[in-house]
Amino acid sequence: MRCVSTRYRTIASGWGWGWSYRSCAKDRRGAWPYFRGVSHHAHAHGHAHPHAPATGTLRAAFFLNLTFTLVELAGGLWTNSFAVLSDALHDLGDCLVLGTAWYLQRVALKGRDAHYSYGYARYSMLGGWGSAMVLLLGSLLVFGAAIPRLLHPPLPYTQGMMALAVFGLVMNGAAAWMLHRGSSLNERGAYLHLLEDVLGWAAVLVGAVAMYFTGWAVIDPLLSMAISAFIAVNALRTLRTGTGILMQRLPEHVDAERIRTALTALPHVRDVHDQHAWSLDGNYVVLTVHLVVDTTDADLLRGVKEQARHALHHQGVQHATIEIEQPDEVCELQHH
Repeated sequence: MRCVSTRYRTIASGWGWGWSYRSCAKDRRGAWPYFRGVSHHAHAHGHAHPHAPATGTLRAAFFLNLTFTLVELAGGLWTNSFAVLSDALHDLGDCLVLGTAWYLQRVALKGRDAHYSYGYARYSMLGGWGSAMVLLLGSLLVFGAAIPRLLHPPLPYTQGMMALAVFGLVMNGAAAWMLHRGSSLNERGAYLHLLEDVLGWAAVLVGAVAMYFTGWAVIDPLLSMAISAFIAVNALRTLRTGTGILMQRLPEHVDAERIRTALTALPHVRDVHDQHAWSLDGNYVVLTVHLVVDTTDADLLRGVKEQARHALHHQGVQHATIEIEQPDEVCELQHH
């Protein structure tokens, strides 16, 4: 079956549904629209799938990191280096995080159903939030473990540490590069984990070279503490972003006042109220709004909706629900 009076167009960064003014069955992709039936609601859908390439990227990063973690464990025992063994244990935790992120990213790609009408995109955000939490706790533990080593630092096999550090930089650097362009919170969380590993191995290399020439074993715990502090700060920022999404905070790249101004400037629009905007996963923005118009003409109303849809699209909104009201109509939501 096909939708009556339904337009299809490309919006945002992908393709999706346009506007539906009549009741319709499943669309041409076999998915149900968000809304069916005749009403004053208009819906703009921008269902791009920015997470699809991320699934393969996370999978590759997971297996690459797992392989290197096994090498790390053997190398730590070989060099008798507490720093290398600590990195190995941390990388093992990263493998768990990457594996979880990979799974959640796959779940996030599932289509909408009767129980999850917005889809599963927020699962991806949960993966990034959880990764940041693990990273924060891990950084605090490493920082605490490094403090006693300031007083009695052991001198490990520095030449072996240098060889492992170079290998670690290459392996973790490759995994981090795979994820550095990721836009979802899940990918950013995984990338932050791998960035910590890259910085950690850089510290191991610098520390090993310095200890080889000077014998100052205290360099190693000092570098570890500095890197742990840096990662903890970034993890806190990721947690703040994730918490804002969970609490349906206005997305940082969306200007509510600019949206209101753009909608108020449209012909026949006398007022704008009950405006709400939030993000499903840090990228996909959903907005609902009521427009008070001074016309009841069906063609003019369709024109208002069309112009409002374009205005919201330019403001970074992918999914809009627009309700049309008359000046003498009482909106109950305004009084709650």
